[in-house]
Amino acid sequence: MITYSLSKRQARQFLLLHQRLVPGMLRRGKQSIYDYVRHVGCIQYDPLSIAGHNHELVLQARIPDFVPSMANDLLYKDRTLIDGWDKNMSIYCSEDWPYFSRRRKAAAARHQGDELLLRTIEQVREALDARGPLSSLDLEGKEKMDWAWAPARVTRAALETLYFRGEVCVHHRVHTRRYYDFTSRLLPEDLLNAEEPNPLPEQHHDWYVLRRIGSIGLQWNRSGDGWLGISGLKSKERTAAVERLLLTDSIREVRVEDVKLPLYMRTADVPVLETVLNGSAAAGGSSAIAVEEDGFAAVLAPLDNLLWDRELIRQLFGFQYRWEVYKPAAEREYGYYVLPFLYGDRFIARLEPVMNKKSGVLSIVRWWWEPGESLTAELIPAAAAAIAALARCNRAVSVTFAPEAVQSCGLSGLEEAVQLRYSSIQ
Repeated sequence: MITYSLSKRQARQFLLLHQRLVPGMLRRGKQSIYDYVRHVGCIQYDPLSIAGHNHELVLQARIPDFVPSMANDLLYKDRTLIDGWDKNMSIYCSEDWPYFSRRRKAAAARHQGDELLLRTIEQVREALDARGPLSSLDLEGKEKMDWAWAPARVTRAALETLYFRGEVCVHHRVHTRRYYDFTSRLLPEDLLNAEEPNPLPEQHHDWYVLRRIGSIGLQWNRSGDGWLGISGLKSKERTAAVERLLLTDSIREVRVEDVKLPLYMRTADVPVLETVLNGSAAAGGSSAIAVEEDGFAAVLAPLDNLLWDRELIRQLFGFQYRWEVYKPAAEREYGYYVLPFLYGDRFIARLEPVMNKKSGVLSIVRWWWEPGESLTAELIPAAAAAIAALARCNRAVSVTFAPEAVQSCGLSGLEEAVQLRYSSIQ
């Protein structure tokens, strides 16, 4: 078994290269969005949009000049990406559809004894057949049933049951509202008729563990959010899959200074790691040195792939991040929708942006520096570019900083630079 020994800095550099959080690794345009999703397997979707949806924030941190219409085209016109369940609600490549057939089969086996739900499912099929793409609000009926997180109308439960079974897919969204249509109308026949590539449970576990390691870049064999959403994969099954993947050299072990547990990486990603270890030119024209030069900054999504395992990020980056959106206000350490700010190979701050959809103004209402960090002349251009990218993603007409944040955090130079930069690219 091949084992690599890394410093924490080298581990951080590898992760940032793997996550395409280095300048020049991805070009403008839809193809880079697809390439990134293909590379990491999936990105998470979340319906909240305080300053952009989670998947949009993931992409604006990586894709130059990203705007949400690019992702919408791939999802609802080109259909090379699809809304589905992977790590909770996610977006993944449509070509992966056959790999999730066991999830759809498991969903089809549920609720078989619920006569009301089954009758309503048939009514929903008839409505879709007659009327085309529909949302749950387009379906009649007020009767409710226990469903997911809370009681829901039976018509909604029926429509979502068809979605989990794979009989319908998301045709398009209007804001967060999903409109569904028959999958047979949306995906090519060869995908719908493809056999399950991993018919045995062990094969499926191996595929999924390898996929999740690649979703992050480095991952350890311990319980955590990085493994969420893999049905039937408990600690025992996960350990067995890791051992099989090591034996076939599909993954390799990585030891990082002061990190007790071994980490694992895909063997396919070894060339990127060697770039870090050798300090040579990386794929796409970037280099490991570019990570160190602090020339790149990004506002990250709360559910960014880099942050999936928060404890791993704490140990490698010295940055502890919790998304406090579901915490009661009195229990929050920072705020409702607070995002990490990455600069080079370290997290230097966190900020709370709010997009006013009526006025078109993106406001940075609060800002917190990490210990020892402050605004410097070298930081301003990269930081201004990162906030301008966030504003573009939100289609903002302007960006403002709360006066108290400017005063208490010394952001006047940054505020001026953001306003100048964003006005020049609109």
